[in-house]
Amino acid sequence: MYSEKQLKRVTDLALAHSKADQTEVILIATDLALTRFANNYIHQNIAQKDTTLSIRAVVGKKVGIVSANSLESEAVRRAVETAQELARHQVENQDFRSLPVPRPISQVDGFVEATARLTPAARARMAGVVCRRAKEAGLVAAGSISRVVSRVVVANSLGLFAQHASTSAEMTALVMGDSGSGYAHRLCVDAAQMDAESVAEEAVGRARRGQNPIALPPGEYPVVLQPYAVSDILDFFGYLSFGAQAYHEGRSFMSGKLGQRAMGENIRIWDDGLSLETVPFPFDFEGVPKRRVDFILDGMAKEVCYDSYTAGKEGKESTGHALPPEFATFGPMPGHLFLGVGDAPLEDMVSRLDKGLLVTRFHYTRVVEPMRVMMTGMTRDGTFLVERGAIVAPVKNLRFTQSYLEAMNRVEAIGCDARLVRTAGGPNFVPALKIAGWNFTGATEF
Repeated sequence: MYSEKQLKRVTDLALAHSKADQTEVILIATDLALTRFANNYIHQNIAQKDTTLSIRAVVGKKVGIVSANSLESEAVRRAVETAQELARHQVENQDFRSLPVPRPISQVDGFVEATARLTPAARARMAGVVCRRAKEAGLVAAGSISRVVSRVVVANSLGLFAQHASTSAEMTALVMGDSGSGYAHRLCVDAAQMDAESVAEEAVGRARRGQNPIALPPGEYPVVLQPYAVSDILDFFGYLSFGAQAYHEGRSFMSGKLGQRAMGENIRIWDDGLSLETVPFPFDFEGVPKRRVDFILDGMAKEVCYDSYTAGKEGKESTGHALPPEFATFGPMPGHLFLGVGDAPLEDMVSRLDKGLLVTRFHYTRVVEPMRVMMTGMTRDGTFLVERGAIVAPVKNLRFTQSYLEAMNRVEAIGCDARLVRTAGGPNFVPALKIAGWNFTGATEF
């Protein structure tokens, strides 16, 4: 990994070359190591180091952005000159105010040396646990174990300089039998917290229970959603609803309704990049310090998140939620979502189902209607019929068409334990949920 000093030399060089009115430099250095396994054996090891340089040049109210992968002096100079040239040929953006000025950034330690040094042999041992347990059960395991070391540096010509180094480790296991499958996932900053035995037990146990599923007719059923499924719900709230751009374009259920009831009174959703319960990151990709943003508080719509551009249009301050330049057109979005826990153990939520479904996770979820967060998708890797409080049979996967917003108004119980999960977006810290009704519209053959 590049050191902070090495990367600062690059940002200083880029800023010195620039003749734009304002210039921003972002450096993202990543060191990825990955072990994949399938058919109960390891089949791939990958090690990759990459560094991305992004230049944002501002000429008047015109903005040009260029990305490159080389940090050689000549490549940096060309990137700066190209960004300036692109800016000169852009249409003026009358809503652009300025790049951010420096603000104090809270220090948060997201780097663990043991994670950075998670060796191929250590990853092989972890994979071996899952593969062995699956083989003993007459099942087949696939999945991956990865560790990422990253350093992000943001600097601009107004004197801003921010840097953060972090580590994370991730393990995913999918265990399959002839007619059913089981899934487990873990994400942590400290690889020492990664328990391969518990991953194996969860995935293998779920796969064993999932064999020979029965068909269930479509309809509305009460459900208990495992944290993997709940994480998908938060991903789409973050993507569709919680950013200032979506809010002001009138395509968020929050639009014009701040201070009003939006979800059940038992629902609290917030974003906090400084929390040590997630993979912390103390500033955004403009170098603005992150602050906690409470989107839903006791069911009330409270606020949305901002980057400097959307904040400038309203005369507000950024909440520190700017995306990398290549995704900036999406507007600001949360990256460290939390759903407040309740007081119900998972077993109690299941025991309260007279007839319903225990759902492990969702698959291939797609937006039908943004304003209601109406989604369609499928269950996957462990769906079970519950009758009179007991799991009685695995169920063939079902397709659903369901408003996530409506579902959050029908939450009857919230798990007392939360888990850090990554589905499609950033890390989400989420509990299980018991929901009074979920609309299943079709069935599958597996």
